Amino acid sequence: MDDIKKLLKKVKDGSVAIDNAADQFKDISFKDLGYAKIDNSREMRVGYPEVIYCAGKTVDQVKGIVEFMMTKGDNILGTRASEEQYDAVKKICPKAEYNKEAKIITIKNKKIKLSDTYIAVVTAGTSDIPVSEEAALTAEIFGEKVERVYDVGVAGIHRLFSKLDIIRGAKVVIVIAGMEGALASVVGGLVDKPIIAVPTSVGYGANFNGLSALLSMLNSCASGVSVVNIDNGFGAGYLASMINRLH
Repeated sequence: MDDIKKLLKKVKDGSVAIDNAADQFKDISFKDLGYAKIDNSREMRVGYPEVIYCAGKTVDQVKGIVEFMMTKGDNILGTRASEEQYDAVKKICPKAEYNKEAKIITIKNKKIKLSDTYIAVVTAGTSDIPVSEEAALTAEIFGEKVERVYDVGVAGIHRLFSKLDIIRGAKVVIVIAGMEGALASVVGGLVDKPIIAVPTSVGYGANFNGLSALLSMLNSCASGVSVVNIDNGFGAGYLASMINRLH
């Protein structure tokens, strides 16, 4: 939206010709890099900027996408990024940061003002932290305050009870669990806030790479539990941010 206003002002004061402005409007909608079309108007439409899903992209592709997005001056989030991709981004943007556990690249070009209300990110075990950090870091770069409550799974349920005040104080709760995925139902029966459940691929053979946790969460007897895809911390963080912004 800011780009459009700036361009219209330049047309109005005569510093940019109408034909030239028409050409620039093409890039305001999206920028075609050949291998990627950067959606420049996404934030104007849905309230959130485009995020780079780095898995499956080459190092040069990620670098090129970041290089263009840097011209917009917005904060940048890259998910499922490798260290090699990060190293390439770091060379063109020294302020880039990398979370090795979450495999996330963040570039903060604008100051982030955190929300007054917060999101609680709750994990069953320490092994779920990579997915949890993907969720937490996603929410944080979108301007949400996050409280982390880790390793409070059902194998030692007393650990959960000691943190209930933090969980109940949240506006929305993300619950992340592998194995049998029972934690989402337990938390859903203890709080009056929406639950976003994230099944993880953590577990032994019969976990079926997260399928058992997914099915358990989908069949939860606790009301108010929604479920995202296996290991989809990004999707949970994004959705939680949308809920946290509601008034």
